[in-house]
Amino acid sequence: MRVCSMFSGGKDSTYALHWAVLHGFDVCCLLSLRPRRRWDSMLFHYPGIELTELQAKALRIPLVAWTTGEDEERDLVKVFREARNRGCEAVVAGALLSDYQRLRFASAAEEAGLRIFTPLWRINQEEYMRSLVREGFKVMIVSVQAYGLPSWLVGRVLDEDTVERIIELSRKYGFNPAFEGGEAETLVLDAPLFREELSVKGVVERLGPDHYFYKITGARLIPKRGVPRS
Repeated sequence: MRVCSMFSGGKDSTYALHWAVLHGFDVCCLLSLRPRRRWDSMLFHYPGIELTELQAKALRIPLVAWTTGEDEERDLVKVFREARNRGCEAVVAGALLSDYQRLRFASAAEEAGLRIFTPLWRINQEEYMRSLVREGFKVMIVSVQAYGLPSWLVGRVLDEDTVERIIELSRKYGFNPAFEGGEAETLVLDAPLFREELSVKGVVERLGPDHYFYKITGARLIPKRGVPRS
């Protein structure tokens, strides 16, 4: 089946894309919706969204980028129709737990004449975080904005110890360990499907109480050992 994959550059959309390829789907394009409302978007990921062009290049998959207006749901239908015009039959999305997000994605897909797959929907959140590290995803935390998440996580790449610390804190403070409630945002620097690795540099900024953000000041693709660039 020919599909498009919603792609923000964060862990969930990247993992959903990974699932689609492993299950034999023909991914014709990535859909990157860049929210004009930035942090206030109810549907779309904001931090690091400008780096999806580099990530798409590393993935060797065409990118359809769209900046949303005030009506995000209407824009979603428009970009799904664009994907259908490219021959896509379905859309893959990385929705984890949010009914608000999943239902709106499903409604927009139906209106555009596409099926929808949400392979991460309601999976075990703690085991999912562990699997990211185990399966070779290099995931950087680029923002935190929840009580109980320490600022030192910002700019840090997930490893087994960091994941276990996040899980421990989530049980103590009550936030979602996979950040589905927007408690934190992520950027994927490398994944099994990447032909190059994303290298970034930046600085940590404090935007408000319990809200810290890794402001990226430079980004480039670097070769992966043993992987040809063609």
